[in-house]
This record gives sequence, C-alpha cells and structure tokens, in this order.
Amino acid sequence: MARYTGSVCKLCRREGQKLFLKGERCYSEKCSVGRRAYAPGQHGQGRKKSSEYGLQLRTKQRARRYYGVGEKQFRHYYEMAVAKTGVTGENLLRILESRLDNVVYKLGWASSRAEARQLVVHGHFTVNGKRVDIPSYLVKAGEEIAINAKSLESAKIQAVLESNSARPVSAWLERDAEGKKAKVVALPERDQIDVPVEEHLIVEFYSK
Repeated sequence: MARYTGSVCKLCRREGQKLFLKGERCYSEKCSVGRRAYAPGQHGQGRKKSSEYGLQLRTKQRARRYYGVGEKQFRHYYEMAVAKTGVTGENLLRILESRLDNVVYKLGWASSRAEARQLVVHGHFTVNGKRVDIPSYLVKAGEEIAINAKSLESAKIQAVLESNSARPVSAWLERDAEGKKAKVVALPERDQIDVPVEEHLIVEFYSK
C-alpha cells in the first residue's frame, strides 16, 4: 500500500488540529500546529469558505490520517461498519480503534501510531501468545497482548516503555503492573474513543 512519506506536521496543520502523529514533539513547544496555526502552502493563511461536502471530506481525511490508514482500507472499514448492527459511525471508529497498531499505541508501548505500526511489523508483540506482525490485525474482546520476551531486551523497546509509562490507558484496555502484558477487556464505547471527529459526517460522505 502507498504510504505518505512527507512531513506529518503538514497533515496536522492542514486539518487545523493536533493528530499526534509525531510522538513527544506533539506535546512540546516545537509542535507546528502551535507555532503556525494555519494550513501549509502558499495560500494557507487565506480565508477559506467550506461547503457541506468539503466539511465531510475534511472529517474523513482527518480520521484517516489520525489512524494512518489508506483510502482503500478506510473504505473497506466503512463497508464493514455498515454490515454490522448498531450506529455505522460508531462501528467505524470501533473498528479503527481495535487495530493492533492503535492498541499498542494506546497501551503506551509506542510514542505514536506510526512507531507502533513499525514495531508491530518487526514482530515485537504477541496476541494470545502468538506473534502477530500485521498492524491492521483487529483485536477482539478477551484477547491478551504482550511484548515479546526477546524484544524486552531491546534498548529501543526499553526506551519507549520508560518514556510512555505514565500515559493513562483507555478503560477498555487493562495493562498489568509491570506494563509488559495487557488484555482487551471489551471493545470501546463511543465515549471511550477520544478521536476529534464527528463520525456522522464520514457516513454522510460515503452515503452520497
């Protein structure tokens, strides 16, 4: 799949808010959104009037970039959400939240979702005792996720664990005292998902 290789700070500036794509930098004074709170490019500081379609498109793009998902895969998740019972928009966010790379990030085992995706691909995590190296793997309620015993010897993993140890864990996840194992208590409810998007606009965008 094609992957965006440009400056991720430009993506945050384009959406006009922090998407937390660059780990610790997003929490510091160096964050581009705080320093240059306008869209990138020659006309970034110009006044823009957004249409209903433009608002829906921006919401969809924001959610896609927030989770680091390509358009084709995002559309597939939407179709999965439609097929499920319940509210389509909430189903979509629940599917995105249950991606393994997002779960690894939520557990404080990575500084950003991009870093979490890389660590998963390198095989640093197991699900129910079996190594899983697919970032898009969708975790299920009751599954146990752990850091590989061999990976715990890695200086990189140790540094990541130390820098993110104080980060609070979402209520739908349960991390053990040592911070090396976790369990998916249940898939998240809407009020447990802190994504800065109005999901009904995404549904409206794809429903046209």
